[in-house]
Amino acid sequence: MRLYQMADAVRYGLMNTEELRETFLLEGMFQPGEIEFAYVDLDRTVIGSAVPTTDELKLETEPELRADYFLERRELGVLNIGGPGAVTVDGKTFAMDRLDCLYVGRGSKEVTFASADASASACFYLLSYPAHAEYPTAMVKFADMKGLELGSVETCNKRTIYKAIYKEGIKSCQLVMGFTLLSSGSNWNTMPPHTHMRRSEVYFYFDVDPAHRVLHLMGPPDATSHLVVADKEVVVSPGWSIHAGVGTKNYGFCWGMGGENQAYDDMDGVAIAELK
Repeated sequence: MRLYQMADAVRYGLMNTEELRETFLLEGMFQPGEIEFAYVDLDRTVIGSAVPTTDELKLETEPELRADYFLERRELGVLNIGGPGAVTVDGKTFAMDRLDCLYVGRGSKEVTFASADASASACFYLLSYPAHAEYPTAMVKFADMKGLELGSVETCNKRTIYKAIYKEGIKSCQLVMGFTLLSSGSNWNTMPPHTHMRRSEVYFYFDVDPAHRVLHLMGPPDATSHLVVADKEVVVSPGWSIHAGVGTKNYGFCWGMGGENQAYDDMDGVAIAELK
Protein backbone atom coordinates (compact mmCIF):
# COMPACT_ATOMS: atom_id res chain seq x y z
CA MET A 1 0.00 0.00 0.00
CA ARG A 2 1.44 3.34 -1.05
CA LEU A 3 1.22 6.20 1.44
CA TYR A 4 0.39 9.78 0.44
CA GLN A 5 0.55 12.85 2.67
CA MET A 6 -1.39 15.82 1.38
CA ALA A 7 -0.01 19.33 1.19
CA ASP A 8 -1.85 22.35 2.53
CA ALA A 9 -2.49 25.50 0.50
CA VAL A 10 0.73 27.10 1.76
CA ARG A 11 3.04 24.24 0.76
CA TYR A 12 1.13 23.88 -2.52
CA GLY A 13 2.24 27.36 -3.55
CA LEU A 14 5.91 26.35 -3.30
CA MET A 15 5.70 23.11 -5.26
CA ASN A 16 7.11 22.48 -8.73
CA THR A 17 5.52 20.19 -11.33
CA GLU A 18 7.24 17.04 -10.09
CA GLU A 19 6.26 17.73 -6.48
CA LEU A 20 2.64 18.40 -7.45
CA ARG A 21 2.46 15.12 -9.33
CA GLU A 22 4.09 13.13 -6.51
CA THR A 23 1.64 14.56 -3.97
CA PHE A 24 -1.73 14.77 -5.75
CA LEU A 25 -1.56 12.30 -8.67
CA LEU A 26 -1.74 8.50 -8.48
CA GLU A 27 -0.13 6.75 -11.44
CA GLY A 28 0.60 3.12 -12.35
CA MET A 29 -2.44 1.44 -10.88
CA PHE A 30 -4.65 -1.13 -12.65
CA GLN A 31 -2.08 -3.85 -13.15
CA PRO A 32 -3.47 -7.13 -14.61
CA GLY A 33 -3.87 -9.83 -11.98
CA GLU A 34 -3.25 -7.43 -9.10
CA ILE A 35 -5.00 -5.40 -6.41
CA GLU A 36 -3.32 -2.03 -5.81
CA PHE A 37 -3.96 0.40 -2.94
CA ALA A 38 -2.93 3.88 -1.90
CA TYR A 39 -3.60 5.33 1.57
CA VAL A 40 -4.12 9.11 1.70
CA ASP A 41 -3.99 10.82 5.08
CA LEU A 42 -6.63 13.32 3.93
CA ASP A 43 -9.91 11.98 5.36
CA ARG A 44 -8.16 8.58 5.68
CA THR A 45 -8.98 7.83 2.05
CA VAL A 46 -8.01 4.51 0.49
CA ILE A 47 -7.92 4.43 -3.33
CA GLY A 48 -7.48 1.16 -5.17
CA SER A 49 -7.84 -1.00 -8.25
CA ALA A 50 -8.51 -4.66 -8.92
CA VAL A 51 -7.94 -6.25 -12.34
CA PRO A 52 -8.71 -9.98 -12.13
CA THR A 53 -7.66 -12.13 -15.09
CA THR A 54 -7.74 -15.95 -14.95
CA ASP A 55 -7.94 -16.10 -11.14
CA GLU A 56 -10.14 -14.21 -8.74
CA LEU A 57 -8.57 -11.62 -6.47
CA LYS A 58 -9.26 -11.45 -2.74
CA LEU A 59 -9.52 -8.21 -0.79
CA GLU A 60 -6.98 -8.52 1.99
CA THR A 61 -6.35 -6.20 4.91
CA GLU A 62 -3.21 -4.06 4.92
CA PRO A 63 -0.81 -3.49 7.83
CA GLU A 64 -1.46 0.26 7.67
CA LEU A 65 -5.16 -0.28 8.50
CA ARG A 66 -4.45 -2.11 11.78
CA ALA A 67 -7.60 -4.16 11.12
CA ASP A 68 -8.37 -7.88 11.16
CA TYR A 69 -10.03 -7.52 7.74
CA PHE A 70 -10.20 -4.67 5.23
CA LEU A 71 -13.77 -3.55 5.94
CA GLU A 72 -13.70 -4.02 9.71
CA ARG A 73 -14.07 -0.24 10.15
CA ARG A 74 -14.51 0.86 6.53
CA GLU A 75 -16.97 1.08 3.64
CA LEU A 76 -16.12 0.58 -0.03
CA GLY A 77 -17.34 1.82 -3.40
CA VAL A 78 -16.63 -0.24 -6.54
CA LEU A 79 -17.01 0.90 -10.16
CA ASN A 80 -16.37 -1.47 -13.05
CA ILE A 81 -14.92 0.27 -16.13
CA GLY A 82 -13.89 -2.94 -17.93
CA GLY A 83 -15.50 -6.12 -19.21
CA PRO A 84 -18.12 -8.17 -17.37
CA GLY A 85 -17.09 -9.38 -13.94
CA ALA A 86 -18.36 -10.17 -10.48
CA VAL A 87 -17.77 -9.14 -6.90
CA THR A 88 -18.64 -11.65 -4.19
CA VAL A 89 -19.32 -10.29 -0.69
CA ASP A 90 -19.62 -12.82 2.13
CA GLY A 91 -20.93 -15.44 -0.25
CA LYS A 92 -23.32 -13.24 -2.25
CA THR A 93 -22.25 -12.60 -5.85
CA PHE A 94 -22.97 -9.37 -7.71
CA ALA A 95 -22.54 -9.62 -11.49
CA MET A 96 -21.13 -6.30 -12.64
CA ASP A 97 -21.13 -5.06 -16.22
CA ARG A 98 -19.35 -1.96 -17.40
CA LEU A 99 -20.28 1.15 -15.36
CA ASP A 100 -22.22 -0.79 -12.73
CA CYS A 101 -21.50 0.46 -9.20
CA LEU A 102 -21.41 -1.50 -5.94
CA TYR A 103 -21.42 -0.36 -2.31
CA VAL A 104 -19.89 -2.76 0.22
CA GLY A 105 -20.79 -2.00 3.82
CA ARG A 106 -18.72 -2.00 6.98
CA GLY A 107 -18.31 -5.43 8.54
CA SER A 108 -18.14 -7.36 5.27
CA LYS A 109 -15.39 -9.92 5.81
CA GLU A 110 -14.77 -11.72 2.53
CA VAL A 111 -14.69 -9.82 -0.76
CA THR A 112 -13.41 -11.23 -4.04
CA PHE A 113 -13.18 -9.89 -7.59
CA ALA A 114 -13.46 -11.96 -10.77
CA SER A 115 -13.68 -11.52 -14.54
CA ALA A 116 -16.17 -13.34 -16.73
CA ASP A 117 -13.59 -13.49 -19.53
CA ALA A 118 -9.86 -13.15 -18.91
CA SER A 119 -9.34 -11.84 -22.47
CA ALA A 120 -11.68 -8.92 -21.70
CA SER A 121 -11.12 -8.59 -17.98
CA ALA A 122 -13.18 -6.56 -15.58
CA CYS A 123 -11.46 -3.44 -14.26
CA PHE A 124 -12.62 -2.39 -10.80
CA TYR A 125 -11.94 1.05 -9.35
CA LEU A 126 -12.08 1.06 -5.55
CA LEU A 127 -12.67 3.92 -3.12
CA SER A 128 -12.91 3.47 0.65
CA TYR A 129 -13.47 5.66 3.72
CA PRO A 130 -13.81 4.96 7.45
CA ALA A 131 -17.38 4.10 8.48
CA HIS A 132 -19.08 4.62 11.86
CA ALA A 133 -22.07 2.35 11.10
CA GLU A 134 -23.10 -0.57 8.94
CA TYR A 135 -25.20 -0.09 5.80
CA PRO A 136 -26.33 -2.93 3.52
CA THR A 137 -24.20 -3.94 0.58
CA ALA A 138 -26.05 -2.90 -2.59
CA MET A 139 -25.49 -2.52 -6.32
CA VAL A 140 -26.95 -0.18 -8.93
CA LYS A 141 -26.82 -1.13 -12.61
CA PHE A 142 -25.80 1.49 -15.13
CA ALA A 143 -29.01 0.79 -17.03
CA ASP A 144 -31.02 1.80 -13.94
CA MET A 145 -29.22 5.08 -13.25
CA LYS A 146 -31.00 8.27 -14.19
CA GLY A 147 -28.50 10.59 -15.79
CA LEU A 148 -28.53 14.35 -15.19
CA GLU A 149 -27.58 16.31 -18.30
CA LEU A 150 -25.60 19.50 -17.77
CA GLY A 151 -23.60 21.95 -19.85
CA SER A 152 -23.92 22.76 -23.52
CA VAL A 153 -22.25 22.39 -26.89
CA GLU A 154 -21.53 26.13 -26.91
CA THR A 155 -19.43 25.89 -23.74
CA CYS A 156 -17.82 22.56 -24.74
CA ASN A 157 -19.04 20.86 -21.56
CA LYS A 158 -22.15 18.89 -22.48
CA ARG A 159 -22.08 15.98 -20.04
CA THR A 160 -24.21 13.49 -18.17
CA ILE A 161 -23.81 12.93 -14.42
CA TYR A 162 -24.69 9.55 -12.91
CA LYS A 163 -25.12 9.36 -9.13
CA ALA A 164 -24.74 5.95 -7.47
CA ILE A 165 -23.85 6.22 -3.78
CA TYR A 166 -25.54 9.30 -2.29
CA LYS A 167 -28.33 10.39 0.06
CA GLU A 168 -31.17 9.61 -2.39
CA GLY A 169 -29.51 6.45 -3.76
CA ILE A 170 -27.40 3.73 -2.15
CA LYS A 171 -26.99 4.62 1.53
CA SER A 172 -23.55 5.01 3.11
CA CYS A 173 -21.82 6.56 6.11
CA GLN A 174 -19.77 9.22 4.35
CA LEU A 175 -18.88 7.91 0.90
CA VAL A 176 -20.51 9.73 -2.03
CA MET A 177 -19.72 8.33 -5.48
CA GLY A 178 -20.77 8.54 -9.10
CA PHE A 179 -19.35 9.36 -12.50
CA THR A 180 -19.63 11.79 -15.40
CA LEU A 181 -19.49 11.05 -19.12
CA LEU A 182 -18.68 13.86 -21.56
CA SER A 183 -20.45 13.97 -24.91
CA SER A 184 -18.51 13.74 -28.14
CA GLY A 185 -17.06 17.15 -28.94
CA SER A 186 -17.12 18.30 -25.31
CA ASN A 187 -13.96 18.69 -23.24
CA TRP A 188 -14.60 20.60 -20.02
CA ASN A 189 -15.71 19.05 -16.73
CA THR A 190 -16.95 20.85 -13.61
CA MET A 191 -16.77 24.28 -15.15
CA PRO A 192 -17.51 26.74 -13.55
CA PRO A 193 -15.52 25.14 -10.71
CA HIS A 194 -16.15 24.98 -7.00
CA THR A 195 -14.60 24.03 -3.67
CA HIS A 196 -16.10 22.34 -0.61
CA MET A 197 -14.22 22.51 2.68
CA ARG A 198 -16.57 20.01 4.31
CA ARG A 199 -15.24 17.09 2.27
CA SER A 200 -12.35 16.12 0.05
CA GLU A 201 -12.81 14.68 -3.44
CA VAL A 202 -11.08 12.07 -5.57
CA TYR A 203 -11.15 12.26 -9.39
CA PHE A 204 -10.55 9.05 -11.33
CA TYR A 205 -10.18 9.62 -15.08
CA PHE A 206 -11.10 6.81 -17.47
CA ASP A 207 -11.90 6.35 -21.16
CA VAL A 208 -9.07 8.77 -21.96
CA ASP A 209 -7.79 7.90 -25.42
CA PRO A 210 -4.16 6.67 -25.14
CA ALA A 211 -2.99 9.41 -27.51
CA HIS A 212 -4.81 12.12 -25.53
CA ARG A 213 -4.63 13.72 -22.08
CA VAL A 214 -6.71 15.68 -19.58
CA LEU A 215 -5.40 18.89 -18.01
CA HIS A 216 -6.73 18.80 -14.45
CA LEU A 217 -6.94 22.26 -12.88
CA MET A 218 -6.33 22.49 -9.14
CA GLY A 219 -5.37 24.87 -6.34
CA PRO A 220 -7.01 27.92 -4.78
CA PRO A 221 -9.15 29.85 -7.30
CA ASP A 222 -6.66 32.72 -7.37
CA ALA A 223 -3.54 30.53 -7.75
CA THR A 224 -4.34 27.57 -10.00
CA SER A 225 -1.97 24.94 -11.34
CA HIS A 226 -2.58 21.95 -13.57
CA LEU A 227 -1.70 18.26 -13.79
CA VAL A 228 -1.46 16.45 -17.12
CA VAL A 229 -3.41 13.24 -16.58
CA ALA A 230 -3.53 10.03 -18.63
CA ASP A 231 -6.08 7.21 -18.72
CA LYS A 232 -6.82 5.42 -15.42
CA GLU A 233 -5.01 7.98 -13.29
CA VAL A 234 -6.35 9.54 -10.09
CA VAL A 235 -6.18 13.05 -8.64
CA VAL A 236 -6.78 13.77 -4.95
CA SER A 237 -8.47 17.13 -4.37
CA PRO A 238 -8.38 18.78 -0.90
CA GLY A 239 -11.28 20.93 0.22
CA TRP A 240 -9.40 24.18 -0.47
CA SER A 241 -8.72 23.25 -4.10
CA ILE A 242 -10.86 23.58 -7.18
CA HIS A 243 -11.18 20.46 -9.33
CA ALA A 244 -11.89 20.95 -12.99
CA GLY A 245 -10.37 19.76 -16.19
CA VAL A 246 -10.24 19.96 -19.95
CA GLY A 247 -9.29 17.11 -22.25
CA THR A 248 -7.93 16.98 -25.76
CA LYS A 249 -10.89 14.67 -26.43
CA ASN A 250 -14.02 13.66 -24.52
CA TYR A 251 -13.56 11.20 -21.62
CA GLY A 252 -15.17 10.01 -18.40
CA PHE A 253 -14.35 10.45 -14.73
CA CYS A 254 -15.52 9.00 -11.46
CA TRP A 255 -15.98 11.44 -8.60
CA GLY A 256 -15.91 10.23 -5.03
CA MET A 257 -16.11 12.21 -1.82
CA GLY A 258 -15.70 11.68 1.90
CA GLY A 259 -16.15 14.09 4.79
CA GLU A 260 -18.79 15.42 7.12
CA ASN A 261 -21.51 16.29 4.59
CA GLN A 262 -23.12 13.95 2.04
CA ALA A 263 -25.23 16.60 0.27
CA TYR A 264 -24.24 16.40 -3.39
CA ASP A 265 -24.86 20.12 -3.97
CA ASP A 266 -22.85 21.24 -0.92
CA MET A 267 -20.28 23.35 -2.76
CA ASP A 268 -18.89 26.88 -2.90
CA GLY A 269 -19.05 28.08 -6.47
CA VAL A 270 -16.30 30.06 -8.15
CA ALA A 271 -16.99 32.34 -11.11
CA ILE A 272 -14.84 31.68 -14.16
CA ALA A 273 -13.79 35.34 -14.19
CA GLU A 274 -12.31 34.93 -10.69
CA LEU A 275 -9.84 32.23 -11.73
CA LYS A 276 -6.16 33.08 -11.93
